[in-house]
Formats: sequence, C-alpha cells, structure tokens
Amino acid sequence: MASTSSSITSISKGLPILSQSTVNPHAPLGKWLLTTSSLVFGMVHIGGVTRLTKSGLSMTDWKPLGSRPPITLDEWTVEFERYKQYPEWEQRQNMTLDEFKYIFYWEWGHRMMGRVVGLVYGAGWAYFTWLHRPKISADSIPKAITSAIPPGYQSRLAVLFAMGGTQGLVGWWMVKSGLGEDRFGDRNEIRVSPYRLASHLGMAVGTYSLLVWTGLGALSFPVDRYAMAAKEKSAETLSMLQQYTKNLSPNALRHAQKVRGGVLTTVGLTGLTILSGAFVAGNDAGNAYNTYPLMNDQWIPLDDMVDPDKVPKWRNVFETTATVQWNHRVLGTATALSAVGVAGFGLLHPMGRASLAAMGRSSTTPQVRRGLVSLGTAATAQMSLGIATLLNYVPINLAATHQLGSLVVLTCGLYTAHSLRYASRSVMS
Repeated sequence: MASTSSSITSISKGLPILSQSTVNPHAPLGKWLLTTSSLVFGMVHIGGVTRLTKSGLSMTDWKPLGSRPPITLDEWTVEFERYKQYPEWEQRQNMTLDEFKYIFYWEWGHRMMGRVVGLVYGAGWAYFTWLHRPKISADSIPKAITSAIPPGYQSRLAVLFAMGGTQGLVGWWMVKSGLGEDRFGDRNEIRVSPYRLASHLGMAVGTYSLLVWTGLGALSFPVDRYAMAAKEKSAETLSMLQQYTKNLSPNALRHAQKVRGGVLTTVGLTGLTILSGAFVAGNDAGNAYNTYPLMNDQWIPLDDMVDPDKVPKWRNVFETTATVQWNHRVLGTATALSAVGVAGFGLLHPMGRASLAAMGRSSTTPQVRRGLVSLGTAATAQMSLGIATLLNYVPINLAATHQLGSLVVLTCGLYTAHSLRYASRSVMS
C-alpha cells in the first residue's frame, strides 16, 4: 500500500526534466544541446538584423574558415572598391565608407557567429563521444551506462552536424542570388532571392528545433527509458513515463491525445508562418498594406493578388506583394487561434484540471500546463507584435523582435509537445 502511495505521489509531479548529473547521466549532453540552441537563436536574430539593415550583400566572397575584417584604411578601401563592382552599388552610390563599415560588420558578425556555433557544437560532440564519462549514483540508472550520449542519439547528433555545415553553404547560395551580373540595371531594389532566403531561414529553424527536441530528450531520458526503482520484487519494472500513461483513465488519455494533436498542429502552423515571413521579408511586402485587419479596405484584395505577367501563375503565391502578405496574415492568425484554442482545451477541460494531479490521474502534467500557458501567451503576444510592426511600417526594432517572437512561440510549442509524449502512440503501444 505504501509503495502504491509513493508511486502516485511521484507521478503527481508529472514527468520532470532532470538537469542534475547525479540523477541523470545524460544531463550534461542535454544542457550542452540547449546551450547550442540558444546560440542558434542568437544567430537567427543577428541574421534578421543583417537583413533589416540591408547588410547581407556587403561581403562579396565566402571563405569556409572565415577571415578577420579589414582593419587599416587601405584594407577598408580595397573592400569597399570590391563591393562597388557588384549590382547593389548601382542603387547605393551615395554610401560613405563609414556606412559601408556598418553594414559590413553586421554581415561579418553573422557569418562568424555561425562558425562559432559550429565550433561549439563540433567540440562538444567530440568531447561527449570520446572523453566524457558519467558517474552513476542513482539506483534507477543502469550501471552499464558509460556515455552521456543516450543509446540511439549518435545518429541525431550526426544529422545536426550535417545540418549545421549545410547551413553555411545555403547562406552563401542565398547571397550569390543578389550578386549575379544579371542583376545589373535591375529597376527593383537589389535583394536576395526570397526562395533562397526562405531556405536559409528554414534550415536555421529546423536545426534549432532539432537541437531543442534532442536536448529535452536527453534531459528526460531516465524518466522515459529507465525503470523506476522498485521497492517490491513483484513490482512492474516500468519507466516513470510508462507508469504515468498506464495510470491514466481511457477518457484522460483520449483528452491528452487530442491536446497533443492540437499542440503539434500549432507547431506546424508556426513553422509555416515563419517560412511565409521569409517571403514577406524577401519581397519587402511588409511595407505595403499597412492597415489591419483590412488590406486597403478589403479582406481579400483579389485584384492585387494576381500579377498577369508572372508565369507560371503559382509564382504569385511567393512573389506578389499582396498575396505574400495575405498568406502571412492568415497563417499568423491561424497560429494564434490554434495556440489559444489548444491552451483553453487543455487547461479548462475537466480531465485536464490540476485537481486530479494529486491522484496522478490528470490528463495534463504540471509541465504540460505550464507549456500550454506559455504557448497561448506567446502566440497572442507574437500576433500583437506582428500587427504593431505592420502598422508602424516595419521599424527595425519591432521587426527584429517579431522574428525572435516566432522562435519563442516555436520553443513553447516544442516544449509542450515534448511534455505530452506520454500520449504518443509509441508510448501507449
């Protein structure tokens, strides 16, 4: 009886993140992955400011290992003269050397931070693979564990390394789209291809998401995979994750599944909204239709959404200002409504109330409830920030914060979805 009471007390605390190496030999790996993800978060921010300050085409070559910036006046003069040989200079011929230095440093800083992230990740991966050995002290941790890298995680780490390396190539591929000789004489503002910009941002967001998900997985690995310390020989050797799922009633489990489906839908919508935002940026579509909720007094400005000169017609979806902005508005609104809706459904439903947690039978753990509150709040704030950015004609500070806000919403969604893993089919089976 005492064993059952102890089990319920433990389960009522939900499925905690174990960040101390004394109870989780994989905690150092998880913390390193989340630290790396925070660097990627910062790099996305610097990349956004680089774009907003129109600095992305200031460096006209790419060296895989990087290089120091110009220092002397002669070096800066040489670099400035090199920049003048490319199409963007035709539209910025009143630029001074000091103004060139400003945009050059943004692009140089963005590239070098990418290399710092790669160095931090590569060094950490090597350390945890060949040097670090965990000290096992908790009774529930198998003594055979000899690595901080959980079983099956090496392949994930290899994929992350490949994604990071590819990101640099994708970035240069994007920049080259604004440097080609075919852009000379272009009447429109010289910008990189919105398709390549979306690819570059999408790769960064994908890398960030996998880093966060893998880090959370490492921090919760003992909860998910290692059997709870049994006080009785007859006790079932289940992990805390399995025990929580087993303890839920069928109704509670069905509710948890629906909440998880709603959260995953919100995560997917967030990703699509971020990509649509890249097309808004790539087409400078944020500086048109600066009213809300209507676009020039129309809900759907059909006359402006199809350019008959664009062939094939599908290009309008990604290249026509009105269509690109309308897509982003609709996706952003859908994301916010989805986030608020799933938060309300998860928190207010009878099966999800915290009062059942004391018996270990709530369909939502304390971690899930925190995640749902954060997700709903972040999505609401992000939509409000997007509207403010639009109405104020995309000032740099608001626009950069809006881009960061999208990653905050994504992070909240990933954390909440991970916290709901007890309702996944793989666990239930």
